[in-house]
Formats: sequence, C-alpha cells, structure tokens
Amino acid sequence: MKKKLFKSVLFFLSIFILISCDSNIEKKRTKPNFIIFIADDISWDDFGCYGNKDVKTPNIDKLAGEGLIFKNMYLTTSSCSPSRNSIITGRYPHNTGAPELHSQPPMDMKTFIFELKESGYFTVSSGKFHMGDYARKSFDIIHEGRKDNGLGGEAKWVSSIEKRPKDKPFFLWYASHDAHREWGENKFSGTHNPENLTPPEYFINDGPTRKDLADYYDEIKRFDYSIGQVIKTLKEQNIYENTFIIVMADNGRPFPHSKTRLNDQGVKTPFILVYNYGKFKGETQSLVSSIDIAPTILDFAGLKIGENYQGKSFKKLLENPESEFRNFVFAEHNWHDFESHGRMVRSNEFMYIENKRNQYAQRGPLDAINSDTYASLLSKFNSGDITDIQKDIFISPRPREEFYEIKNDLFQRENLIDNKKYIEKIKELKLVLNQWKNDTGDSEPSEITKDWYERRPGPKKQKSITKNDEPVGGPYSLTTSFYGKRGEFSGKSNNAAKINNKGPF
Repeated sequence: MKKKLFKSVLFFLSIFILISCDSNIEKKRTKPNFIIFIADDISWDDFGCYGNKDVKTPNIDKLAGEGLIFKNMYLTTSSCSPSRNSIITGRYPHNTGAPELHSQPPMDMKTFIFELKESGYFTVSSGKFHMGDYARKSFDIIHEGRKDNGLGGEAKWVSSIEKRPKDKPFFLWYASHDAHREWGENKFSGTHNPENLTPPEYFINDGPTRKDLADYYDEIKRFDYSIGQVIKTLKEQNIYENTFIIVMADNGRPFPHSKTRLNDQGVKTPFILVYNYGKFKGETQSLVSSIDIAPTILDFAGLKIGENYQGKSFKKLLENPESEFRNFVFAEHNWHDFESHGRMVRSNEFMYIENKRNQYAQRGPLDAINSDTYASLLSKFNSGDITDIQKDIFISPRPREEFYEIKNDLFQRENLIDNKKYIEKIKELKLVLNQWKNDTGDSEPSEITKDWYERRPGPKKQKSITKNDEPVGGPYSLTTSFYGKRGEFSGKSNNAAKINNKGPF
C-alpha cells in the first residue's frame, strides 16, 4: 500500500515538474525581442503613412498597416544627442545632465538598455551612436561609423540578427544616419524626381529647394529599405511575431522651420509600433512623450520600473488606443550651434512656447542655414517677395511667447498669445509649464553656452569639421570667439541630474 502511494505521489510530482518546466520554457520563449529603428532628422509628416504623398516609404507604410500609428508622440527636444539620451534614460534633457548638443550624461546615469542587458538580453547598437561614453556599457556590441556606401552601422543590421546568440532575447538600437546632412552616397539617389515634388508652404517652390527635398527623400527611402531588409530577416527566422518594433526619429528634418524648433515640425515624431503577439493595431491620438518609451519596454520585458524614469509605461494605451494617456507633454531647446533657451508645453488642445532668447531670429541650426533651401528663402526675403510664413525664420526680435490652438492650426502658424479669448487657457498652460520647471529642477543660467558660429544671414557657408562622424566645428574664421566653450547647463544649479520628479502628467 505504501509502495503504491509512493508511486502515485512520484507520478504526480513528475507531472507537476514537467508542467512547470514547460511553463518556464514557454515564458522564456515568448519573452519579447525589441528593435528601435531611429532615423536622424526626420519630421513627423515625412512618411507616406502620415500623409506625405511625395516620399516613398513602402516598408514603413506596410508596418504601419500591421501595427499602431501614434499621431501625437512628442520628443523632449529637437536636437540629436540630447533627444537620444532622453529616450534611453527616460528623463528630460536637463535631468540627464546633458541638455546641449554634443554633451553627455555622467557615467553613472542609468539606461533602460543596460537593465535589459543585466536581465539577460543581448543588446546591440548599430549605426549612429552619438550618446556618450556612459551609454556604451549598455551594449554587448556596438557597430558605428559611416562607411559601406554611406551606411556604416546600418550595413550590420541584418547580420547582427543572423549572428545573435539564439538562446537570448535581444534588444537592437538601429540608429540610421539617414537623413542627416550632408547627403551622402546613396543607391536610391534619383528615386524622387524634383519636378514632381511640392515643397511645404514655408519653403520657396523653386528648383534648388525641390532638389534639396528630393535628396532628403532619397535618404528616407534608404532608411525605409534598410528596415525592409530587417523585417524580411525576422520573418525568415520566425521571430517577427514576437519582436516589439518601433520606428521613430530623434528630431525634425534638417531644414529651416523644423530642426531645433519647439513646434510640431521640430519635436513631434513619427512613431509606429508593431508587436503581433500583442495585436496592437490602428492609431491613437493620445499625447505620449519619448520619455515614456523606456518604462514601456521595461514593462513588456517584465522588469521593475525604477524611480529614475520620469516617464510612465503606456502599455494600457496599446491595449486601448482610444483611451487618454497624458494631459501634457513638455519639450526644451538649449544650445545647438547657437545660444538658445526655449520651453514648450502641449495639452490636447493647445500649445504654449516660451522663448527666453527671443532677440535672436530662429534661422535654424548650422546644417539648415547652409542648405539650398535656406539660400532660396534668404534670396526671397532680401527681395521682399516672401510670404509671412516663409519669413518667420528671419523675424528678430521674435515673440517671447507663443500660443496655438492645435485643432485649427496643425502647423502652428497663427500665434494667439495676444488674443483675449484665450487669456485663461494661456494662464493655465503657463502655470503648468512653471510647475514642470520647478518640479524637475529646470533653470535658466545667466551664463549659458554662447554662439559657436556667427549669426550670418548667408549666403557664404560656415564650415565644420567632424570627429567620430559627428560635426564638432573647427578653426574657421566664421566661428565666434566662444567656439568650443560651454556655459552653465540648464538644471545644473539645481542638481537636476539627481532629480526624479516627473512633473505634471
């Protein structure tokens, strides 16, 4: 009797162990992989799936049809390295300790990618890096540089998947060099015929501008092609269904009116999310910030979301895209080639922008004012044959405050700051912005970083040299005496890099 009882217990114990093992295997097998495709300098409306009828992005558009399109995803700044560091730390630029272009956070700053790596994920950065030495420990492998017909690390996107350790889930940070100026070698050159393009109304519709746009779209086409090759590989290896895919950009297009601006052309990003196991489809109009990406990925990976992340997981939004998420998104603009200090808050209906260096015109960063598009705008400005929208970049002094009603002004053309109808709404957003600045330790230093280049209207180009594939300026006569000198960073006096307060949500 005892022997039979023992055999029965042993049998059921064996079954329990097998079920537990199978459950663990399944859990391990279904732990999601992650890929973030991040473009360099592409505005929110420069993909076909966002309504652009000129650009050719078939692979991105197909992904959008299989996943979820975010119509109101906002970056925290329209400047490359501060934006990328904000994304991977889940913190506002002044809270990373590196709010300016070409600056980097302290070595002890934590990234969500490092946490994935520590939990057993295989992590790769391939393409443009531009985040600083602190971020290097987050990756098992880093492919960077710009070789291989202008692609650089992008040429390793497919092989990184093929050569990955098959017993680990993976996180891939696929950072394209496209579409950063100057336009490089591109086998897709000529894909977009300049004569068939219609420039946005804030540009001049002439030959040089259309050619500039065509070259830009050709680079977007290459970004799209590279994504298509990766998707093909994922499907061939039967891992597409369990891969959480994001397509986005780091800041607006490298043209006047866009990059470094706090309007939608500067800080609103295209954002497509595909995860077939989650069956997330359609579109969402909800406000989301790029600092929310880090906690969301940690959430899906089953990891604890630490207090260091100022963003929040939008996992529930994916399950119900029509629900609301944020009440507000915030963005900031600090030094990027030229002295600047601007802040923005957007609610569902309105946008308020504060310009603390409004004595300067907003011509754009160095690469934008060295463009043919800018040259055409300047020529028309000098001749007087220019519209109010086109000459916006030359206004000096410009408004210290801006206020827009989004539903009636998609591209923020009509500044309503002096319209008495909106006094209460303006007051409300100003209070929210001030609360955000106070809560997160933001500041306006008296001695911020000055211009590294002369504020020349053109047309002679100001040059810069490169180091590690990043423009860093150079000893040319057109640089100012402040070249290479940093002032006090925003948030430094408040030790903002140690502040975790999220601010209004």
